[in-house]
Amino acid sequence: MVKSVRKLDPEGTKREILRAARAEFAEKGFSGARIDEIGARTKTAKRMIYYYFGNKEGLYIAALEQAYSEIRALERTLELDDLSADDALCRMIDFTFDYEQANVEFVRLISCENMNYARYMKDSKKIREVNSNIIEAIEKILDRGYLDGSFTRHAPPEDVHFMISALCFYRVSNQYTFSEIFGCDLAAPDTSARHKNMIRNAIRSYLRSTEDHD
Repeated sequence: MVKSVRKLDPEGTKREILRAARAEFAEKGFSGARIDEIGARTKTAKRMIYYYFGNKEGLYIAALEQAYSEIRALERTLELDDLSADDALCRMIDFTFDYEQANVEFVRLISCENMNYARYMKDSKKIREVNSNIIEAIEKILDRGYLDGSFTRHAPPEDVHFMISALCFYRVSNQYTFSEIFGCDLAAPDTSARHKNMIRNAIRSYLRSTEDHD
């Protein structure tokens, strides 16, 4: 019965494989991950995984594509165009902060690919395409902010995205070492709330400051 359901729902089977693959790659990296383990997690034959994704590299790239597609899809639901530039920026920062704190697997997976020097990501046009949306969204926020006077520093949208990502990402990627060294719990509710507000203020202050001159 289970086998017949799987045959009737190949897309559902592929999604299930990708969920297991993301967990396996995030935990063990590309080199350490095993197709046999992914098959065991999903009760899927190894040959079926290869049928859907070609090889281990194809599965890994598909897992990266799914990870980025999910966060970018959620960002498109934020209804930023209905907000003032300042409120839209804060909503985007809050979303990124909350998403990455709640999805440690996403952070680990991206960290793994950075350790690979983005070697596998280079073979994916989809990743570049889906990530263009976030730059466009930030650019629209900045343009509104320049028009209404909320922002005075003209910054490339990529720089603003970098600031948001860097500050939110670091809290998750380095939470264990940071907490061990300095004896603080970055996941504690009061610490998280304080850091979210700190990140908001840092980025807003940067965009409200005078531009640098050589």
